[in-house]
Amino acid sequence: MVLASTSAMPPWVAHVEVWLLVAAIVGYGIYVARVIQPAAVAAGAPPLTRRQVTWFWVGVVVFWVSTDWPIHDIAEERLYLVHMLQHVLLTLVLPPVMLLATPEWLMRLILGQGRFKRVVYWWARPAPALLLNAGLVALSHAAVVVNTSISNGWLHYGVHVVLVASFFLVWIPICGSLRDLQVTPPVKMLMLFLLSIIPTIPAAFLTTAEAVLYQGYNRDPRLWGLTVVNDQQLSGIVMKIIAGFYLWGIIAMIFFQWSLRDRNHTSRYRGKLVERPEPQPETVPSGSAD
Repeated sequence: MVLASTSAMPPWVAHVEVWLLVAAIVGYGIYVARVIQPAAVAAGAPPLTRRQVTWFWVGVVVFWVSTDWPIHDIAEERLYLVHMLQHVLLTLVLPPVMLLATPEWLMRLILGQGRFKRVVYWWARPAPALLLNAGLVALSHAAVVVNTSISNGWLHYGVHVVLVASFFLVWIPICGSLRDLQVTPPVKMLMLFLLSIIPTIPAAFLTTAEAVLYQGYNRDPRLWGLTVVNDQQLSGIVMKIIAGFYLWGIIAMIFFQWSLRDRNHTSRYRGKLVERPEPQPETVPSGSAD
């Protein structure tokens, strides 16, 4: 029987690389607001809104919390459950938040006019983005990848970078600021529905498996008294239930916004298939007598 103990919590570690990356993101945001924005506004672009600035700081907090101690250390050394919570923050929360913080003029500046833009425009479409994402999600849950990434820090970071990048491609048509890549509300809801279905396959294996799937987490000390199998089952629940409710909440929000907008639009037609023309003022023919 494994007993929980205070020593099971990983000791505090100074993740200087995370702090430097957070500082770089904050510095870039300040540079955009104080240097790039005035030039963009002078050229006719709209300024940053308060909502966009708020989303930016929310994204910074989400990134910092999910990559620093204790979440990073518990996810890497103790519990696959926390590893899945970390993935939810980095893939389902961080990308849409950062996209909502990015105005169109900044997004176009980041993409440029070269190969990087062409690559993003090709992959940031519903079918390619979802297919790429599904393949990477399946690969990231392979036992050899999970077990190796636990002991290899560079591989661990690499897996996160590739996964987050693929989720950015999925979220760009849903909530990105590029109008030429935006899809209709029904397509957005379909994409989010499929995005909620993709993790259910590995989640099914995790919640029903009675054997240890990831030997990298089969070690002492155990945190919070959770066995390896319990840890696997809870991580599957996180993938299927928590992530699912989160995505279905966004689907509901898009549906109600679309329905309300459609209702406001159709109210102008007064139950007819064509819009009723506005009455025109009567004109007096030229040359008529007063």
